[in-house]
Amino acid sequence: MVKILQTIAFDADDTLWHNERFFHLTQGRFAELLADYADRDTLDSRLLEAEKRNIGHYGFGVKGFTLSMIETAIEVTDGRVPAAVIAQLLEAGREMLDHPMELLPHARKAVEAVAGTHHVLLITKGDLLHQERKLAQSGLGDLFDGVEIVSDKIPATYARIFGACPGGPEAAMMVGNSMKSDVLPPIAVGAWGVHVPHDLAWGLEHAEAPEAERFRELPDLSGLAGLVAELG
Repeated sequence: MVKILQTIAFDADDTLWHNERFFHLTQGRFAELLADYADRDTLDSRLLEAEKRNIGHYGFGVKGFTLSMIETAIEVTDGRVPAAVIAQLLEAGREMLDHPMELLPHARKAVEAVAGTHHVLLITKGDLLHQERKLAQSGLGDLFDGVEIVSDKIPATYARIFGACPGGPEAAMMVGNSMKSDVLPPIAVGAWGVHVPHDLAWGLEHAEAPEAERFRELPDLSGLAGLVAELG
């Protein structure tokens, strides 16, 4: 028997507010600073390799990205990267951390639409202080019954969080822009996974859409309230 939907969880970055575009802009700046040592495709590839290698050490977010840029700069220049370039990469990282938060279209209305009728959560990964700052700036904090800033989004993460919610995982829905992090793991533990794609996507978050009964996709958050009503 399918349980009545009781919990709605939202991803934060690139689901409720802009995030990846700041990484893309900074990556472009990184490529300009190192243009004398490698072409853009090589730099992008080497940086992605460094990020993947470093996630287990630094976690997700701007700080890990900044350290990966510095590591890549050292590698592609055989240790000859000027100190001035390192200083500019550090400054670029600080600018990303300080950049004002900007909500995506329909984000506020989507959360408000379900906040009065469901148990509403924010589940995001990344740097704790940075995510707390963005949530405070968003003005959405009071709409959530709980906030989970996690080190990674794997099935065990959702099993723990949804297991403590009304009705458990089978009565829960996760809404997010990442197929890999926001859709596949929740479905694996029996919840609904709703994909709301974003124009920009980090290479390490790519995954194919599942053929699953509990998978749904929306072009944007304006359709969420209708989907929640349809699923009950």
